[in-house]
Amino acid sequence: MSKRDIGQEILNGIREVKAYKAGNKALRVHILKEPAPPKIIRAKLKLSQSAFAGMMGVSLRTIQDWEQGRRKPSGPAVALLRIAEQKPDVFMQLA
Repeated sequence: MSKRDIGQEILNGIREVKAYKAGNKALRVHILKEPAPPKIIRAKLKLSQSAFAGMMGVSLRTIQDWEQGRRKPSGPAVALLRIAEQKPDVFMQLA
């Protein structure tokens, strides 16, 4: 693995922002899609609500609320759901 020059990376980033503000460059952006509903992800992983709750680090009640539409996942839970959906092998290693 090559050694990173963090200082140079920061300077390059600042230059990119300046060029963008001057209208000379378009910034790179990443659009993250919303993950599938938790119930669908859980079913694909073949996990019980209880096991899924444990892996997500939330209560069983929270999983039930998500699946029944009473609440929506937010913040870190959405990120974990995205990982569970897109990289199930990585997610399953959390156990």
